[in-house]
Amino acid sequence: MITMDMLYDARRVLSPVANLTPVIPAKGFVPDCRFYFKADCLQKTGAFKLRGAYYKIATLSDEEKARGVIACSAGNHAQGVAFASREEGIQATICIPEGAPLSKIEATRSYGAHVVLVDGVYDDAYNEACRLRDEKGLTFIHPFNDYRVMAGQGTIGLEILQQLPDVDVILVPIGGGGLIAGLAYAVKNLRPSCKIIGVQAAGAPSMYESIRQNRIITLDDVDTIADGIKVKTPGDLTFAMCQTYVDEVVTVTEDEIAAAILAVLEKQKLVAEGAGAVAIAAAMYRKLELAGKTVCALLSGGNVDVTMLERIITHGLAKAGRTVSFATILPDHPKTLATFLDAVSSLGVNVLEVNHERSNMQAPIGSCVVQMLVETRNHGHIDELFAHLRRQGYVIIPR
Repeated sequence: MITMDMLYDARRVLSPVANLTPVIPAKGFVPDCRFYFKADCLQKTGAFKLRGAYYKIATLSDEEKARGVIACSAGNHAQGVAFASREEGIQATICIPEGAPLSKIEATRSYGAHVVLVDGVYDDAYNEACRLRDEKGLTFIHPFNDYRVMAGQGTIGLEILQQLPDVDVILVPIGGGGLIAGLAYAVKNLRPSCKIIGVQAAGAPSMYESIRQNRIITLDDVDTIADGIKVKTPGDLTFAMCQTYVDEVVTVTEDEIAAAILAVLEKQKLVAEGAGAVAIAAAMYRKLELAGKTVCALLSGGNVDVTMLERIITHGLAKAGRTVSFATILPDHPKTLATFLDAVSSLGVNVLEVNHERSNMQAPIGSCVVQMLVETRNHGHIDELFAHLRRQGYVIIPR
């Protein structure tokens, strides 16, 4: 079982290796509360997973180390295991879902691990890792369902209580549950009044559904930009820990995750991956009451693929009301498009794209469809724009 002695030992083992990541005040980021980030995106390997992987590997027996280790991961645990194995002089094999961000795959290889790409999601990589473990006699380093891994992750809880001793609420991402299990155990033993809130992507709510149904459930499929928490089945050990120590689990949508990534990038100048941003999204979109409280959201990782980041920002801008797509129907006469564009730009809107379609079947004969993407200030500015255009007699078709 996990114990406080194990957590303190993990802190001792990790102290010369892991970064003491900052708790950063984010005044005004979430109204009506004192809001902070625990920025473990600034951890070595770019995510919290180094903590649990390193502690687990450091405490293996000599015989277990000599066999070599194997792990499965969507990317961040892979890097943690690869980093720790290199430091300990151990051979590491990592099974990674083929669709994981290329940046995470290449980073894992850069630490010297042998990477096996597996078709499917995390659960498929887990099955392949188990097969290779049995076939080759390797030592398995589970990404979450292991008490020593949980203890390593739980050192984040010890740090938050040192850095923010009056914290009332800690928001924590959940995939398989190792992070929140270790953190919640630490915090509830030292500050029982602090609420621990787990956050999952609505497209991969395995722990959320398991807690709600009071039994471990396996999702048929998972689909989310938060690849680091795209897990079909939580661990049995982590599920039991969450039932005991976690106060509530909530979910956030894809657009909410994207908007949180954008907000962190713009306002805090930090890069959050999808899994790292879910806790922030839960606070931004009021998934629970936070007024008057001291709140810490764990920004657990920043290993986002640059090509994916562009698409995430596009979604985030739309969710925040910073861009909007719409269409209108205009008579196919000279100057009607120019007049319409003047009406749009008169509201201080920046036109990004215009598509003028004469052959669109939505338009009556003699008319055309104009589709637009414009840059706006916020949702209120969009409402102002649409109201202004309707007063001018234009039909607005949201897209």
